[in-house]
Amino acid sequence: MNNVYTESPLWHEKIGGIHALLERVKISEEQSGDVLRLRRLNRIMSIHASTAIEGNRLTLGQVTDVINGIPVWGPQKDIKEVQNAWQAYNELPRFDPWNVDDLLEAHAFMTNKLIGESGVFRTVDVAVVRSDGAVMHRGAAPANVPYLVKELLEWGNNSKAHPLIKSSAVHFMLEHIHPFRDGNGRIGRLWQTLVLSKWNPLFAWMPVETLVHYNQALYYKALQDSHNKNDDCRPFIDFMLDAIENSLYKYVDIATETIADVGVNVGVNVGVKFDIIEKLKKQPTLTAQELAALLNRSPRTIERYIKELREHGILVRVGSDKSGSWQVNAGTLPTS
Repeated sequence: MNNVYTESPLWHEKIGGIHALLERVKISEEQSGDVLRLRRLNRIMSIHASTAIEGNRLTLGQVTDVINGIPVWGPQKDIKEVQNAWQAYNELPRFDPWNVDDLLEAHAFMTNKLIGESGVFRTVDVAVVRSDGAVMHRGAAPANVPYLVKELLEWGNNSKAHPLIKSSAVHFMLEHIHPFRDGNGRIGRLWQTLVLSKWNPLFAWMPVETLVHYNQALYYKALQDSHNKNDDCRPFIDFMLDAIENSLYKYVDIATETIADVGVNVGVNVGVKFDIIEKLKKQPTLTAQELAALLNRSPRTIERYIKELREHGILVRVGSDKSGSWQVNAGTLPTS
């Protein structure tokens, strides 16, 4: 396999910064008082983000309910995607990132009962198409997929590159080969998490997908920039190093139950509050009744959460209750 990237002189400094942040994460976890709860929260966020990138319409609160076994009103396909992703991420510890059979098994978990070719390489041609119909990228010919994936994983297993670089390169190349009929994005992100978690177990719980979700346009631009550079994945590695670094900062914020940017929740029971904030950022004039309908909650529940958010200074009412609007501020998100 030929070199898949040209090195950047900035990577060494970025890697050093990530090493230092990992020590901060470890300390923050120890001080959080409940490591298992913290890790569960971050995994839920990661699953919400990774499925949302692919068009899943469930809110973070709904994803939390699905994982907790609470009935959710929503598209059955979206609910099944979340259930599948939860199972796939929970299987991470036993997967070998350089084993083709494990990659296929992970895909089977991720796409169970969602597509016909689940857990097997695709047998048809595929293309990544923009909303206007323009083809952005064509996957490898189906006959070449098994060999290309095997070659990629062998390269990853033998490469001396730093895991931060290697995992990003593998992620990009999986998207480039596009080995499956569907689920390539989810598998690419899962496999990068797996490679990183074998290097440092903390990465099994990092909300990297959350940062990718918040920067989705840049994620796809980095993929396209790498395709445009004769599949040199240096632009994609640049993006992922930044996303990983930012995810570590976010993890520290969550561990200390703070919110640096109103866009990351800090508890399972604040999923609905997070959804309220996100809706009001986009539509500040929404009423409690309208929010209740959008989030499939009772008006009384929404009113209670709004009251808590106002008490913490995160929501401020501008104008009258009847004709005014909401202003969203940064602050400490209540966990009760």
